[in-house]
Amino acid sequence: MNGLKEWATVVRALEHGKQTVILRKGGILETASGFKIESKKFLLFPTWEHQEAKHVKSEYHDFLNQTLNQKPKEGYNTITSIAEVLDEKDISADEIMIDNLSSFHIWSDEYIKERINWMPEKPLKAIFLRTYKIPQIDIALQPDFEGCKSWIELNSNQNSGESVLTDLEIKTELNRFREIVNEI
Repeated sequence: MNGLKEWATVVRALEHGKQTVILRKGGILETASGFKIESKKFLLFPTWEHQEAKHVKSEYHDFLNQTLNQKPKEGYNTITSIAEVLDEKDISADEIMIDNLSSFHIWSDEYIKERINWMPEKPLKAIFLRTYKIPQIDIALQPDFEGCKSWIELNSNQNSGESVLTDLEIKTELNRFREIVNEI
C-alpha cells in the first residue's frame, strides 16, 4: 500500500480530528510535476523533518511538542492511521480562499505563505481527507523512504480502520470545504 509522508504533527492533528485538509505542492524531488495523488487511500507515514513551532498555529504547539517527544525507536517508524481522499482542488494564491481554509488545518499563516511562494507557478493542491485510526504498525526504515518525496511504497495490506470523525462531521466539513474551493 502507498504511504504519504507527512509531518508527524499533522498526522497527530488528522488522527485527533483537528485537521481534515492537507495543502501540498510536492517535495523537492517532485518539482517538475508538482504534487500528484497516487492513491485515493493510503497510510500516513509520519516524518519529523522541517517541523518548527513557527510553522504551526500556537494553539497546536502542544501537538508539536508531544510529537517531537514521542519519536519511534531508531531505525523504525510507527504508523497508526490511514487516510482517504474525499475531494481535491488546485487552488491559487487567492488570500481569501487561503484564509477561509485556515480552520481545516494546523499550519500557521506564515508557513502557508511560504508554501505558496515556493514554486509560485505551481498551484497548491488542497486535499480533503477522511482519517481512520488503525492498530499500530512498526515499519523498519528503508533507504527508499528517504528524501523529499511525498509517496513511498509500504509493505502493508492494512486498508481499514475506525473513522476519526463521524459521517455527519465529515459530510458537514466536506460541504464547507467544497463551498470554499468552488467559490472561484
